[in-house]
Amino acid sequence: MDMPVLREKQLENALLQFIFPFSLVPRSQPAFKRKLREDGYEPFFLDNLDLEGEFYGDFRVSHRNMERYYLPFTNNVLFPHAEDEDAFQRYSRKLNIDGVLRSLHNRTPFRILSADVFLCPFSLGFITVRVQLTNDKLTYTEALEFANRFRVLQDISLPDDLTYVECDGREYKEVEDFIFKVVAASTLPFLDNSDQAGAYFETMPFFVDERMYVQAFYNFPEGTEIDREDLYRAGRIDGLNLSGKPNVSSSNMAYINAYLDKHAYERWAPNTFYVMDENSFCCLTSRSGQMRKLLADQMYGEYYYGLLLNLFHKIVLLKLSNCYSTVRYDRNPDDIEDLIGQITKFSSKYFFLELVTQSQGREIFIQLRKLFGNNSLYEEVKQTLNDLYKYQADTTDRRTSNLIMIFTVYTVISGIYGMNQVIEDLKGPKIDWGVLRSYSLFQYIALVVTITGIATGLVLGCRMTYRRIRIWRRKNRPGSF
Repeated sequence: MDMPVLREKQLENALLQFIFPFSLVPRSQPAFKRKLREDGYEPFFLDNLDLEGEFYGDFRVSHRNMERYYLPFTNNVLFPHAEDEDAFQRYSRKLNIDGVLRSLHNRTPFRILSADVFLCPFSLGFITVRVQLTNDKLTYTEALEFANRFRVLQDISLPDDLTYVECDGREYKEVEDFIFKVVAASTLPFLDNSDQAGAYFETMPFFVDERMYVQAFYNFPEGTEIDREDLYRAGRIDGLNLSGKPNVSSSNMAYINAYLDKHAYERWAPNTFYVMDENSFCCLTSRSGQMRKLLADQMYGEYYYGLLLNLFHKIVLLKLSNCYSTVRYDRNPDDIEDLIGQITKFSSKYFFLELVTQSQGREIFIQLRKLFGNNSLYEEVKQTLNDLYKYQADTTDRRTSNLIMIFTVYTVISGIYGMNQVIEDLKGPKIDWGVLRSYSLFQYIALVVTITGIATGLVLGCRMTYRRIRIWRRKNRPGSF
């Protein structure tokens, strides 16, 4: 099938949220929270209704609706009543910073409405930058191009090299400079780059490729026909080609339709569509009035948290799988036991098959989970848990057999020979060591076995006590993974 000619379309509004996951320096949460408060970030709790319209420009998020939207056990993780390192801890700051993104073909004004910093379990965090495009004659292609360029933290291609941010009379050659010097400067000292020395963002090489995840709300004028290629471009974030023309990364309409069968949610077609991909989650609508506001509110509220939870699941599952490869190489019993505990904790407390109470939300999140591959990753992690249990059981059996053999030898020799041959000479408050000169070979053997047996028992007891103390410290230290 031939690819239809792209028709440029106007937008009434484009609301974008750029999400960057990062590894948090272990045991740094208390200092991180203090720094966030000093820089104007405030803790986000549902019972503070004053925050419902604080961070979203002209829109508002109902805290009551968010709480009712999710099931109670999900609410405990997403919306804790107090700061809790076993839950999602959100800190938000209203910014209203105006800037311009200059690229090879465009000059796009924007406003940073606010920013969120989430501190999550398993030493994981999220930074969200909330952006509204402020161009009076905004086109759909321009919005896509902005999303495609702004999400790139580090320049990796020629169009990226020619893109920079202007803000407050200063130029920022890379988006990462703008984000971590203007928007979220508090976070930089707490990013864990221990595995990637000299890099800021390559802290999770199994997930991040120096690009942020994009959640977008594209509002077309009422009556605009939203085409199949429009949906495809939203999922792929196709903006402009090198010639400055609207770009679609496929010329095969059959391929586009097959892609949308898997990635689009069309329950409210032809006026509203949702498209989700590994890099983006978008709502495209030509509705107006109260319905437009409701859809935007959901993207800032219920769907935003659902997306974060799915991202959290994927990253933690990948992190657990990555840890397993290290554990298999090292075969450290303490690390194996720690990993078993982390997998068990994640499975029982965070990986929910049911998240929400409403059917449309459930269908969207199930589709997101499938696209992220979370179900297959979870099955792999469960198999990992079985392998770890089996290895631990085999190791424990071998260790127990060896200990039994050792103690049997010591018990027999020291019991038969030690008790009968040398124990009488070792009695009393004062030992006559001169008697050792008259010992026979068997008596010397019995003496050595007796003394080494006592020493071995003391050493094993000390090792067991030390191991128990280490296990207790690992379980009780904050921010451990």
